[in-house]
Amino acid sequence: MTATHARDAAPAHAEPKASWAPMVGLFFAQMLMSFNVAALPVSIGGMVEEFDVPPTTASTAIVVYGLAVAALVMVGAKLGQRVGWVLIFRIVVATFAGSSLMMLFGPNVYWIIAAQVVAGASAAIIVPSLVALIAENYRGRQQATAVGSLGSARAISGVTAFFIGGALGTLIGWRPVFGVVLGIAVLVFILSFRLRGDRGDSGIRIDLVAAVLIGLAIVSLTLGFNNLNGWGVLEATDNAPFSIGRISPAPLLVLLGIVLGQAFFLWTRRRTKQGKVPLVSLQVLGKGSERAAVYAMFIVVALEAALNFTVPLYIQIVQGRTPFDTSLAMMPFNLTVFVTATLIVRFYGRFNPRTIGVAGFVLTTAALVWLSFVVTNNWETLPTILGLFVFGVGQGALVTLVFNVLVTAVPKDLAGDVGSIRGTTQNLASAVGTALAGALLVGILAANISSALTQNTYLPEELVDEVSLENANFVSNDQLRSLLEGTDATPSQTDEFVRINEEARLSALRMGLLILAGISALAIVPAARLPRYRPGEIPEPQNARK
Repeated sequence: MTATHARDAAPAHAEPKASWAPMVGLFFAQMLMSFNVAALPVSIGGMVEEFDVPPTTASTAIVVYGLAVAALVMVGAKLGQRVGWVLIFRIVVATFAGSSLMMLFGPNVYWIIAAQVVAGASAAIIVPSLVALIAENYRGRQQATAVGSLGSARAISGVTAFFIGGALGTLIGWRPVFGVVLGIAVLVFILSFRLRGDRGDSGIRIDLVAAVLIGLAIVSLTLGFNNLNGWGVLEATDNAPFSIGRISPAPLLVLLGIVLGQAFFLWTRRRTKQGKVPLVSLQVLGKGSERAAVYAMFIVVALEAALNFTVPLYIQIVQGRTPFDTSLAMMPFNLTVFVTATLIVRFYGRFNPRTIGVAGFVLTTAALVWLSFVVTNNWETLPTILGLFVFGVGQGALVTLVFNVLVTAVPKDLAGDVGSIRGTTQNLASAVGTALAGALLVGILAANISSALTQNTYLPEELVDEVSLENANFVSNDQLRSLLEGTDATPSQTDEFVRINEEARLSALRMGLLILAGISALAIVPAARLPRYRPGEIPEPQNARK
């Protein structure tokens, strides 16, 4: 059957409408994971105070959650295919609820860390389950709308978690916010009985070699990128756990991750040629348009992570304000992503994926360039809000679009593989985006301060050496004044140091945004390789593959 005949045989308008009740449960399942992730940073301060541990120990809970998801998501997809998506979905939602109970009643920080390992392992199966169950329950425009709602759930969860977590943390304590997570998990479990799915295939075997290779690759890449700032981009810092010939372990872990990733692909191709079931079918990435969708997804998620790192850095660290202030500053962005991710499917009948993809990256590029020119030390200015709004439109449209391209391009039985590709790509892109933003901003800041101090003739050289400002990270004006109180700096010299630091910070921010804009502009290349079809012209994946 040709693609043309498939188009004629199954026009989009002939598809029966399915009930949205199953999608309500899947929407809240995405909220469950996103709310948990967003609640963790808000709870760090309370954990530190209650358990009397350093912030780095408490933040380990965030790290282990992300690592568990990224390392196990491909295994999770195969478990779903073997056991059956509805059954495995209910099991892991129940274990996620168990992790919330551990968060509510855990007696020490190690229970908290273990709870997030359980939550991450559960999410590693929920992520591909969402895609597979959408493919099982919806078709055509309804499927596109359902996929778009997952992006909406992520955005709205971040906003509500900041507000609810901040309010509960201030009035009661950090633990009650995970009572909300528990409540969402119970609701999802109840709604899961409205889902339709297959019974699974017990004959499917999990490729353990591939699971180990991709797991170690993702862990190495994530740890490497996340610690580029702390351990050193090239030369090892004092915070590095070890060094090899003074080389930082961070780039070595990135290199190791790339090597292990290539070994995974080689092994998977070999297993496929032997007629054995691979851990993930590379058929998902068989076409150039599908690979372009993955590249575009990686870049847009990395850009989102970079922006989500940059804004809190300036508001909380530089301006010394609260997480609640951060959530208010990011409100235009988060709400815009939420609305756009939901509504973008209405444009699929008028514009093809290639047009929307290119337009999306044009918007994110224009927004980042605009922000680099208008941003000041006050994020709440109207021009800044406008820039965040435009970026949110582009980002919301792109995340939904590229996900839809992958889901509609493969047979229904490979939907779980699409989910695992999505989970791996998003987790890795988030780590890379955060690390890239941190390395850029800190590196540019150090260069700016060093240049300004070298050209400054007012500040004595011995005082400059004593303060060593070019080796400092981002500090607020108050922190810098406190640092200078322990030196021989006069009030006018203190003011000069503050001026240099203030100008260097703002310049680093603007330059970093411009570089991110350049990366966004480069992403137009893979976006231009997305398919040109519209919903009524999508060929049946089974026929398209033959």
